[in-house]
Amino acid sequence: MAMTMTQKILAKHAGLESVHAGQLIQAKLDLVLGNDITSPVAINEFEAAGFNSIFDKSKVVLVMDHFTPNKDIKSAAQCKQCRLFAKRFNLDNFFDVGTMGIEHALLPEQGLVAPGEAIIGADSHTCTYGAVNAFSTGVGSTDMGAAMAAGYTWFKVPAAIKVNVTGKKRPYVSGKDLILYLIGKIGVDGALYKSLEFSGDGLKELTMSDRLTIANMAIEAGAKNGIFPVDDITREYLSGRVNREWTAYEPDPDSEYESVINLDLNEIDCTVSWPHLPENAKPAIEGHDVKIDQIVIGSCTNGRIEDMKAAAEILKGRHLASGVRGIIIPATQSVYRECIKLGYVDVFLDAGCVVSTPTCGPCLGGHMGVLAEGERCVSTTNRNFIGRMGHVKSEVYLASPAVAAASGIAGHIAHPKEVI
Repeated sequence: MAMTMTQKILAKHAGLESVHAGQLIQAKLDLVLGNDITSPVAINEFEAAGFNSIFDKSKVVLVMDHFTPNKDIKSAAQCKQCRLFAKRFNLDNFFDVGTMGIEHALLPEQGLVAPGEAIIGADSHTCTYGAVNAFSTGVGSTDMGAAMAAGYTWFKVPAAIKVNVTGKKRPYVSGKDLILYLIGKIGVDGALYKSLEFSGDGLKELTMSDRLTIANMAIEAGAKNGIFPVDDITREYLSGRVNREWTAYEPDPDSEYESVINLDLNEIDCTVSWPHLPENAKPAIEGHDVKIDQIVIGSCTNGRIEDMKAAAEILKGRHLASGVRGIIIPATQSVYRECIKLGYVDVFLDAGCVVSTPTCGPCLGGHMGVLAEGERCVSTTNRNFIGRMGHVKSEVYLASPAVAAASGIAGHIAHPKEVI
């Protein structure tokens, strides 16, 4: 039976020769992930169920990233609960202040995810790891709690949508522009419980950072997961990071797809999603009348070193417009160090920005950049729902690091070519 990349991975982990869309399966897991918001709920459920052991101390990962360093007493208590759990079971991979990073940037960086693996996380953007040919998806905290004990969970095998990418990227265009353009094309429910499977000659134009961004936001189209095939770009990224054997999965030539979407990179320009849904995608060049108060460059979507470089190249020798606040958040300690080494931190500070320790912070309206009533922010995060970054009457515009930096300089939404 012909299968897609996702279906092959799920079949392998279910111990079956084949699976088909809609089938209910029980699959073994290679990794179970939680953060400082979702893990306490999972731990409570784990203990309420009477579990007293975890399936593998190397495969349960807890990352303290959302409200860390702790912003208040409640967040401190949540992290303490996670610390005690990690110590109790001697977890190999517990990341706290000083070692942590934003989870979905940190795990690939640390080589904790690899092709062909099955991964769940109590965070919707766990789908990020499809960039390296893994099946990864978000689950609820109760499912996480059970999976920490059992090492497996159940899935309904998703049907698939093939996204065929061709052409070459235009100047300043990145993976963020591609995924915003795609979501604008199909809508926030356009891939509901489907696997978005990327293919085509245009993939050679997409860096690993681009792919991580695209897979990260598959959920914003309603997808169960997003996944890329393994190629030379993938292999180069994994080299020196992943020290265990892994298996790459390709779709069968006659795989069944519910639909095929063709994306020509030649036609995609810098793109911004207007409030209050990621599907409200428009060309950045149309943003002249949208005055802004803040830019945020970071998050699990766009906090890697390539994102910092894109922002620094535009901000260098320039300054934020009067009245605009700039918040830069490297996604991991490694990225932070690299920013210092390459002089990006000086560039950001000279431009009038602040540079934060790694944290999810403002993305979910937590801390480090919460918006007041009536304020507007151009952000490289992944959601712009009502009240997402603060007051319900604030506005979030989703964009790439290049567009966010250019907008900060212009004082309104701007295409990078307008300020260069």
